[in-house]
Amino acid sequence: MIINFIVNVLKTTKVFVQEISFYKARRNFLVLDNHFKLSFLTNDTSPSYSFLDAEFDRIKDYISERDASNHRVSKADVAWHLDHILKTINVICKSLEASNPCEYKSNFNLTRAVIYAWGDFPRGIAKAPRIVRPPDEILTEDLHRQMERAKENLKTFQNLDSKAHFEHPYFDILDKNRSIQFLKIHTRHHLKIVRDIVKKQ
Repeated sequence: MIINFIVNVLKTTKVFVQEISFYKARRNFLVLDNHFKLSFLTNDTSPSYSFLDAEFDRIKDYISERDASNHRVSKADVAWHLDHILKTINVICKSLEASNPCEYKSNFNLTRAVIYAWGDFPRGIAKAPRIVRPPDEILTEDLHRQMERAKENLKTFQNLDSKAHFEHPYFDILDKNRSIQFLKIHTRHHLKIVRDIVKKQ
């Protein structure tokens, strides 16, 4: 499954990797150091812990469009994507808090490297883990509650150890900084889908 995922990502992004040493995408660079650890570099070396504020504003705006759907864009409706975004943020935050930084081990993952370099996911390939799949019935008030919980949970990032971590089903073990980048990419990916659903009605 992981090999197929990598192949599909490479086909979708038209990225052909000959040497895993240097990637350039969207004004960001991935550098492979002498320990084979990839670090994501941005212009701001001290990330803001309100790094999803703009995305939260968009989620709030899209809640009113929660019932919109377009099967040409996605099998799921807007409510599903919003619920999944928020569940993912909350689950990852709690997993990072519960982790033992002393157990973290640096790792290299090709799938992660390609996705982080590209800054997005190919659509319709990966399946959401059960723990972050929305229920059959999604309540509007629950979307609001989850969003407020997510905002509070993100505030804990500031006090987390840099080696706080969680295990991703495709990307291996993500430390604090890699988790931040994952949340940005994942949240924006689903918001793009929501945008297209609403736009193409």
